[in-house]
Amino acid sequence: MKFTDEGVKDIKGAPQRIEHSITSFEKMGGKVLGFYVVTGEYDYIAIGECPSDEVFVTFALGVSAGGNIKTTTIQAFLKEEFADIVKRLP
Repeated sequence: MKFTDEGVKDIKGAPQRIEHSITSFEKMGGKVLGFYVVTGEYDYIAIGECPSDEVFVTFALGVSAGGNIKTTTIQAFLKEEFADIVKRLP
């Protein structure tokens, strides 16, 4: 996640927004495995699990609609899952 200009202007409200977002995610059935404030290209990184892609997209759109952050999403696979995927290659 990256701050928008609006998000930076209200940086003091960020900790409360983070807690609210985590609570909302969990109410939707998600589980936060880690949340980090980072340096570099991004401002936050969150790692979580979600019951479905649809639930995650709904959550991500809702968070982005608040106007304080822009999200970038990726799907991650465990190394064991990757090995299973590779085994299925023709």
